[in-house]
Amino acid sequence: MNLYLVQHAEAMQEDDDPARSLTGKGMESIRRVAHYASQYLNIDVERIIHSGKKRAIQTAEVLTDEVKPVKGMEQGQEMNPLSGPWGWVENLSQAEENVMLVGHLPHLKRLAALLLCQDESKQFLDFQEGGIISFCRNESGIWVLRWMVIPGIIPV
Repeated sequence: MNLYLVQHAEAMQEDDDPARSLTGKGMESIRRVAHYASQYLNIDVERIIHSGKKRAIQTAEVLTDEVKPVKGMEQGQEMNPLSGPWGWVENLSQAEENVMLVGHLPHLKRLAALLLCQDESKQFLDFQEGGIISFCRNESGIWVLRWMVIPGIIPV
């Protein structure tokens, strides 16, 4: 099973836009990442699950257009920035289909730490806005980090 964790792309500040839409730069960077991922990284997902916040929805929409998940995109539960990651750890341990989660920090950092070292305080992955981190669960049920792609490494 493959899992892709995506921090939403750069969003406006709440003072400028209470809904926190993606900035022009954020939209452009997630388009580049999504296109690169679909062309070169062989991403195959059944569904893309987002938090329901506007910035995550917009990020998920761009990814959906490029990656074309079989079952589309949907809103997930317990994916807000301060949500606990334990429910997702349990769900993912039994999941069979490849999924992409589009969410927020610190939730994604805590989830990744639990998957990789069973300790949410060991947050050693540096998520970046609009970046994708790929994991796989091996035959023994152990999560392994596969790769990471961030906007800054993709040619313009």
